[in-house]
Amino acid sequence: MGVVNVTPDSFSDGGRFLAPQSAIDQALRLIEEGADLIDLGAESTRPGGSVYGAGAQEVEAREELARLLPVLSGLRRQSPIPISVDTRKALVARAALDAGADLLNDVSGLEDPETATLAARTGCPVVLMHHQGIFQRPWSADEGRVSETPGTLGPAGAGGRLVEQVRAGLAAMLARALAAGCRREQIVLDPGLGFGKLGRQNLELLGRLGDPAGLAALGRPILVGASRKSFLASASAARHAAPPPPPAERLPESLAAAAWAAAGGAAILRVHDVGATRRFLAAWTAIDDCGTTAGNADREEIPA
Repeated sequence: MGVVNVTPDSFSDGGRFLAPQSAIDQALRLIEEGADLIDLGAESTRPGGSVYGAGAQEVEAREELARLLPVLSGLRRQSPIPISVDTRKALVARAALDAGADLLNDVSGLEDPETATLAARTGCPVVLMHHQGIFQRPWSADEGRVSETPGTLGPAGAGGRLVEQVRAGLAAMLARALAAGCRREQIVLDPGLGFGKLGRQNLELLGRLGDPAGLAALGRPILVGASRKSFLASASAARHAAPPPPPAERLPESLAAAAWAAAGGAAILRVHDVGATRRFLAAWTAIDDCGTTAGNADREEIPA
């Protein structure tokens, strides 16, 4: 899933693709690099805190649509690729589907009942993201918050049961979607890396993605969005006593996260650098295949 942010204030590329044609061109570049679907977002969810300063401001539906629809319509005219729309608003979701979007990526987890009803009526795929209630209150991405801070899981989740708590939150979202009339086959789940979680919690969730008793137990495909996020930059910087790299320089960290997510069974990787990620995973998979089947004479020969 290639990311195109049509926003002035996204943490990674805010302002670069605000003009409709530049956003369409970027989406077409990502498709050429091998994206299987494109995720368009017209409202930033950038957190506040010491890493990014003031958090992103909520955008009215009218402004979100003004940013989104020219890009969505233009891209749809030029490509049949599946298009995801990252929005929390039922009004925006409805207009996006009418304009040719195929999938709703709702970071609030269908907190708007009208979005749930819309998804049930149309049968479109929906991504539900775990977010620990951050969309009901201001929040921060600072690494050092304590367990009493509203909107976080605390230093070790609930009594050290981090994965179990995230699984329970996603299970509740899934149940809400089903109660609204959605089918299980429509739902994709997202652990919400970087949303209402401390740095080490994000790393733990990523590292334990393949735990059979964890998110996999919910029986739905998992989407992972770790690309360029600050918890990765902070983790790598801490290992070699250097300042965290800015978002545009976080490709090595993003590739490491993509490898862990793929190994953990993620069905969708939401990334900014599609070409590099595909090449990295192709080489990583080739090494893994040969390493786990050493001595198998029937394996296809790889050209030198």
